[in-house]
Amino acid sequence: MPQVQTSTYSGELSQKFIEFVMMQAQQASLFLGRIPNPQSGQSEVLLEPARLFIDHLEMIREKTRGNLTAQEAEILNSVLTDLQMAFVQASSTAQPSAPTGSTSSAEEAKKPEEATAEPSTEAESKKKFSKSYGA
Repeated sequence: MPQVQTSTYSGELSQKFIEFVMMQAQQASLFLGRIPNPQSGQSEVLLEPARLFIDHLEMIREKTRGNLTAQEAEILNSVLTDLQMAFVQASSTAQPSAPTGSTSSAEEAKKPEEATAEPSTEAESKKKFSKSYGA
């Protein structure tokens, strides 16, 4: 009897994991302009939030490597590949046009403060990294 309960519990966890992955992918798709914003009805491309959700999914893949079922791993890999390709497309179409609307005025106002807050040393700048999906 414990095996049946474990199997049922495992199946529920697997379903919840897949739902989690799909929710993260939906958020990334929203920021990539693939899904219209529910409030405005307009598609918006916001690359930084999209990158954040894609990075979260990559982190999940790395941290769960070897612990996923074949179905979970296949869905996660498929979603990540699709989102990364969409990110590359969105970033290549967003670059030629003017960057208006891609960053909020709050983000633009914050950038000069960050630049003047502390001068960074060369060693600190080497520690920082950014991820690129072909852009």
